[in-house]
Amino acid sequence: MRRKLIVLAAILCSLAYAKEPKAYQTGKLLQMDSVACGVDEKDAKSVAGEMLGTDSGHKKTHELLCQEYVLQTDRVIYRIRPKDEKHPVLLPIGERTQFRLEKDKMLLRVEGLVDRDHVYLVVSMTPRGDDKAASTLRLNHLQ
Repeated sequence: MRRKLIVLAAILCSLAYAKEPKAYQTGKLLQMDSVACGVDEKDAKSVAGEMLGTDSGHKKTHELLCQEYVLQTDRVIYRIRPKDEKHPVLLPIGERTQFRLEKDKMLLRVEGLVDRDHVYLVVSMTPRGDDKAASTLRLNHLQ
């Protein structure tokens, strides 16, 4: 009986000191750009060509593109990229999102999509202002 009370007290104490999850902030997805994020190279060499000396030394290169989103909040404009580059989730532009920052990544949740957090990397952060300097803000990386 005494042992059960001690275990129960330990559980209650640990629950009392447990961290509450951080509250989500809200923002709006303004745009999505495809940006260069690397190069994929393939050799044109084969084993038989190497042995016979018939392969040319050509390499096929293909530029890789990544999705980069602009997320606007009340105070900050974020540029974010999906952490999972192989299977990125296409986000709806113009929709309100909920997100929270956790260390070096952003956990993003969009209403209507799968009810789970998607992990994004923050590429840049720009303070948002309502003066003329904010109107000259460069939102597109190609400008």
